[in-house]
Amino acid sequence: MKFLHGFRLRCSRAAFTLVELLVVIAIIGVLVGLLLPAVQYARETARRTQCMNNLRNQGLAFHQHHDSHGHFPTGGWGWNWAGDPDGGFRERQPGGWVYNILPFVEQSNLRAQGQGANTAAKRTAVASVMRTPLKIMNCPSRRQPQLYPNLIQMVNADAVSTSAKTGYAANCGSYSRNEIDGGPAAGSTTPPAPTGVNEENGISYRLSRVRFADVLDGQTNTLMVGEKYLSVTNWQTGADAADNENMYCGYNNDLYRSTNAIYYPPKKDRRDIVAGTQAYTWGSVHTGGFMVALCDASVRMINYSIDADNFRRLGSRADKEPVNLP
Repeated sequence: MKFLHGFRLRCSRAAFTLVELLVVIAIIGVLVGLLLPAVQYARETARRTQCMNNLRNQGLAFHQHHDSHGHFPTGGWGWNWAGDPDGGFRERQPGGWVYNILPFVEQSNLRAQGQGANTAAKRTAVASVMRTPLKIMNCPSRRQPQLYPNLIQMVNADAVSTSAKTGYAANCGSYSRNEIDGGPAAGSTTPPAPTGVNEENGISYRLSRVRFADVLDGQTNTLMVGEKYLSVTNWQTGADAADNENMYCGYNNDLYRSTNAIYYPPKKDRRDIVAGTQAYTWGSVHTGGFMVALCDASVRMINYSIDADNFRRLGSRADKEPVNLP
């Protein structure tokens, strides 16, 4: 290539000035700021959907239990007893609803662990079950299915320092309690005394054998299982009195909730409520309300601001009062 005399070919390379670079960085920062909430929203939506699926599968498990045994899962004996693989599904079963639906959430082997073993071997097996977390029993928006501090020891299992827990509770009704006592003494094979007539009017409670035919208020108007309130402060400590033992135990407020007025209103998880009846209500980490499965196994969100009368009626299976859910 020939060049004209006296001229030189100059090659210049384009480059960003400092001002241009700062502008680009600012634009990227704005875009990230706009995108991050959308990503967080999408993640929370996915977690909420998973929570709904958990409840739907739990509700279907209640149905399958009814199909197989003629009643919804019994609530077992009390807080001192874990599920017994040789206890069957009726009055002689000390474990509560979580233990009893295991065969219907693809956990038959877990429920049968220790079956037919001698006393010592069964105690070890039951302790092993207590230390088995399940994804279906925890809302992913709240905490992971892992082992958490265990403060209450079972009379029919080896002692454990950590155990599996759940963020869900079964509906024991609208009566003003969600547990009675720890159950019989160690070594007993005799079920405890039943509750008083009409005290628990929900779906699962101590020694319960509730049938579909007993749900006189309609399956779409009666709560079956849902999210329970938890103290954020004690998610990792086990010190919450309604979350201090394993999820395979019997009838107690770790696994059961009532819709009585003393537990109203349901609450979003927070740090300032750690004890007393206010801690024994329904609730969740979700904004707006808590998820429930009704007796027809449909899943919906119940607003934290639900009317007190509707809240109470939602827990009773047969008070013959109307329920108005928006």
